[in-house]
Amino acid sequence: MLNDHLSLFDFLTTPFSIGVGSGEMTLLTLIFSCLIFVGSVVFARLLTRLLKGSVFTRARLNPGVQESISRVLRYVVMAIGLMFALDYMGFDLTALTALGAVLGVGIGFGLQNLANNFVSGLVLLFERPIQVGDFVEVSGVLGTVQAVNARSTTVDTQDHIAIIVPNSLFVSQSVTNWSYKDTRTRIHVRVHTALSSDPREVERSLLDVARAHDAVLGSPEPRVQFLAFGESALQFDLLVWIEDPTQQFFVRSDLNYAIYNLFKTRGIEIPFPQRDLHVRSAEGLQPRKLDATNEQ
Repeated sequence: MLNDHLSLFDFLTTPFSIGVGSGEMTLLTLIFSCLIFVGSVVFARLLTRLLKGSVFTRARLNPGVQESISRVLRYVVMAIGLMFALDYMGFDLTALTALGAVLGVGIGFGLQNLANNFVSGLVLLFERPIQVGDFVEVSGVLGTVQAVNARSTTVDTQDHIAIIVPNSLFVSQSVTNWSYKDTRTRIHVRVHTALSSDPREVERSLLDVARAHDAVLGSPEPRVQFLAFGESALQFDLLVWIEDPTQQFFVRSDLNYAIYNLFKTRGIEIPFPQRDLHVRSAEGLQPRKLDATNEQ
């Protein structure tokens, strides 16, 4: 039994070379180095969880700042753990320069997209143009930011579908952030009425509808713009402010329903496009003019 223990110890402490670095190492050294790195990863997660649960809450930091600090702190702790692990293994870190050059060539050819997304993730964490909880639109994706990771950002759409968006898109393309600085959002509701309608009556009706909706803010107040005289209709734009940008489509739908019902009650006509048809008669007869209405 003693010989078995000695043979196992000899196996774990037998030096070998892996061809990188300046010296040899043992299997026991490799195991302890892996434990150091794994320990740093676990410590980084526990530390960030502790900060989010107590320190950040007391400091009243917004979720975006909390996520940025946690992410950077996790990377730093993991990098320090990796450095300690390599040092314990006996690596001469200066000898890894050649390996770094090889990795650089690999990044330049095959991993450039991954490197681009990683660097873009660092830019997002430091500049914070988007944060967790923001309602954004990028590259046709509209939803709430759930997480900003090293390579990609998770966006939860209003259909509760998680979309994984590469971080580079948030840096290289235009991003609409409905929650940036102020979550209040102004929405537009276009309305057409008959040419015979009283513009002031239309304005009063639209404002009555807006003020009756619970989601419409009283300050700034709703407004109505008389946009133009159309070919067959007067064109108006109802402008209202809401607090939650994720509800803009539902609020617009509610207002459209209410406008239709109120217009019907007050006798305000919603017009259909009008077309004049000129029909030429047979020889010797005068042309006749017909009015036709195309319903859409």
